[in-house]
Amino acid sequence: MDVHTEKLKHIKMLVMDVDGIMTDTRIMLDPNGEWKRFFSVRDGIGINLLRKHGYKTAVITGAHSEDVQKRMQHLKIDYFYENKLDKLPAYEELKNESGFMDKEICYIGDDVFDIPLLKLVGFSATVPEAVEEVKKECDYITKRHGGFGAVRDLCQIILENGYHHEG
Repeated sequence: MDVHTEKLKHIKMLVMDVDGIMTDTRIMLDPNGEWKRFFSVRDGIGINLLRKHGYKTAVITGAHSEDVQKRMQHLKIDYFYENKLDKLPAYEELKNESGFMDKEICYIGDDVFDIPLLKLVGFSATVPEAVEEVKKECDYITKRHGGFGAVRDLCQIILENGYHHEG
């Protein structure tokens, strides 16, 4: 990890995908036909620790469903963009709204829709089960799988190696 310490020192915001990162990609349909995803409590702890240290958080996802909206509200995600299969325009909007530059942003994603962002950000991460094209673009591959603490793992790396902002 020492090789990336310099990159991590600039990070001020974590931007995340949802399906495959905060979840394990599976979607359950309840008896009413509503989509239900399972999120890791560990990831929520990591996000809260980042917030405590002054980092900002954002989600850019292709998903558009009530379960995702509720989870992001519960986590108090600072910036939330849903229904964005083309993530680049949302990312540019995020930078304009937040005032952060590419080198100050860490992004974690797992599929081809994420590659444009992974190439731009200051620090890029993915999960072990990501598609190979994504793995080739990333600075870090989490030890935990998507939906099972991958975000928590990345948050720990940021906190241990990054700049500690005042929260």
